Amino acid sequence: MPKKSLSQICNKSLADSKVENLLTLDVKNISSFADEIVIATASSNRHATSVSEKLVDCLKSNKYNILGVEGEIESGWILVDCGYVIVNIMRQEQRDFYDLEGLWGARTLLKENN
Repeated sequence: MPKKSLSQICNKSLADSKVENLLTLDVKNISSFADEIVIATASSNRHATSVSEKLVDCLKSNKYNILGVEGEIESGWILVDCGYVIVNIMRQEQRDFYDLEGLWGARTLLKENN
């Protein structure tokens, strides 16, 4: 059985955690730090923390290394650096304010997952 890609594992874990508006941006041609940026909306700070912890556990169980996890529980935004995939788990307020989709541009949209 072929090994699942890092992107597939991230997206499945996030979907299983019931995030909303799951979106993947392809930035490999315009970024030096990542190939994909994943953005997901959590319903609360507690949900964001739970989602990020489950994602880290899932990646470790699939033998992927995590480069870092950033963000405070109260901030409403947790970033999980998986190497060439960066995962942003945000409450809707933070997602609207920072507008990462607009920052990176419509041409980077790889897929909307829900």
